[in-house]
Amino acid sequence: MWRLAKKYLVWWAAFLAFLFMCGQVASDLALPTITSNIINNGIAKNDIHYIWVSGAKMLVISLLGVLAAAGNVYFAATQSMSMGKRIRSDIFKKVTYYSDKEMETIGDASLITRTTNDVTQIQNVMVQMLRMMLMSPIMLIGAGILAYNKSPKLTEVFLVVIPVLIIVVGIVMYFAVPLFKSMQGKIDKINLIFREGLTGVRVIRAFNQDSYEQDRFAKANRDYTGTSIKAFMWVAFLIPVITFVISATNIGIVWFGAKLVSAQAMEVGNLVAFMTYATQILISFMMLAMVFVFIPRAQASAVRINEALDQTSDIVDPAQPDDTEAPAGQKTLEFDHVNFRYAGAEELALTDIHFQGRSGDTVAIIGGTGSGKSTLVNLIPRLYDPETGSVSLNGVNLKQMDQTTLHDRVSITQQKAVLFSGTVRSNMLFGKPDATDDEIWHALEVAQAAEFIREDDKGLDAVVEQNGGNFSGGQRQRLAIARTILKSADVYVFDDSFSALDFKTDALLRQQLAEDDQVKQGIVVIVAQRISTVAGADLILVMDNGKVVGQGTHDELLADNPTYQDIYNSQIRKGDDVDA
Repeated sequence: MWRLAKKYLVWWAAFLAFLFMCGQVASDLALPTITSNIINNGIAKNDIHYIWVSGAKMLVISLLGVLAAAGNVYFAATQSMSMGKRIRSDIFKKVTYYSDKEMETIGDASLITRTTNDVTQIQNVMVQMLRMMLMSPIMLIGAGILAYNKSPKLTEVFLVVIPVLIIVVGIVMYFAVPLFKSMQGKIDKINLIFREGLTGVRVIRAFNQDSYEQDRFAKANRDYTGTSIKAFMWVAFLIPVITFVISATNIGIVWFGAKLVSAQAMEVGNLVAFMTYATQILISFMMLAMVFVFIPRAQASAVRINEALDQTSDIVDPAQPDDTEAPAGQKTLEFDHVNFRYAGAEELALTDIHFQGRSGDTVAIIGGTGSGKSTLVNLIPRLYDPETGSVSLNGVNLKQMDQTTLHDRVSITQQKAVLFSGTVRSNMLFGKPDATDDEIWHALEVAQAAEFIREDDKGLDAVVEQNGGNFSGGQRQRLAIARTILKSADVYVFDDSFSALDFKTDALLRQQLAEDDQVKQGIVVIVAQRISTVAGADLILVMDNGKVVGQGTHDELLADNPTYQDIYNSQIRKGDDVDA
């Protein structure tokens, strides 16, 4: 947590919070002494003038104390909230540069928890530290000194009280701290189940698994609730114990103090002041104990936040990137004997992948489920790096290219069409931020999406709900394809992005792609399941179990590749028209 405070806390503001807190504590410590003097010098001697003057001093000091407290609260609150804002921003910024490997390492649900709940824990404890943790030791020391000045004899009471409090706080921390630490992981589990339930709600209903999912969530929820109840029961146990100790201490002070007063070894005003200081000492000790109970939970959150911020990626930019751009019409994409395996996997996911595409070429990839098609295309935008071999764009190894430049030169439609809440125009501008309306409409025409967009009175300003929920699967795919086409790129990748389209729309879209002047300048890479989608490609890669078991044109593969023949025959029997 110290690392986060050192990096994100504005230290001059924290210092001002400390100064204001010192002012508040000085005010709180001065008031019992003035009260003591009023009793000893004003009431005992019937000096009304002294009482009025001392009362006026108390009002002024109280006002100054209130102002100091307000200053401390202001800086403590603003700094803790600003610290949380900066941490959240940095986590989000860091996550946007994660490779798929880092995303899989932490997980979506855990990242959400770390960005929300864990940051909130840091904020809450930071407020407590700038308030109670600053005030408690100062108050404890100051009140202890002033109490000793009032009656050294009575301070012996604390020799019994303080050890008792230390033992009680120690017991509470021993049982509560592990519970608080485990709570964060259990929040992760709740978020994971809840997120799966939201994204898979249709599947859950379709298979009538509502009760199962509700039970699964209820079990995780009960587990978290039970742990929370136990943790806060231990914390709540502190309050009555310390209240009892304070009351017992006051009884002891009154008992022994009355004897000192009767023996004229102590003035009544000093006894009253001593009781106030004793209460301040014990309350300060209680507040300090509460802070130390909650710090371990915040520390656990800080470790999780630092873990997210410290994730190092194997995919890094070179010190001297090669951003050489090939002339128009001379773009190339080459896989040179590429091998790849996922982290921790024993078997290769891709084995000896070798092919080349040039400007104007359409490279199609076909194969069974799990054959490695999406894994292959994920190497093109460098979401992963190959284990051996190389992937080159325009003759430059992707590892020698700046990632920003690479992503500018690659336009991709992922297997799952992703749309963002906003409008059709705002989603299209992801592909090309400075695109004109005419360019957007052209991309929509090519992607066969213009017709249903025109049906909405708002046109390009038509609302897109979260995840494109107000569009069908095919419409989402076409909008995602349009966004890809809109961007001027060297390589256009369509990762199984025609799967939700009917045969007619699929054929029209491919025809428009082949005729589009901008797309023809680059290389088109298509991952598909249908023979009809890949039949017109210049190069077809047939994949099986992570290997290219055949490559060539449709006619060449149909003549001599058994795997391609099997796919063809299975689809033709189902009525798939290759010439569609």
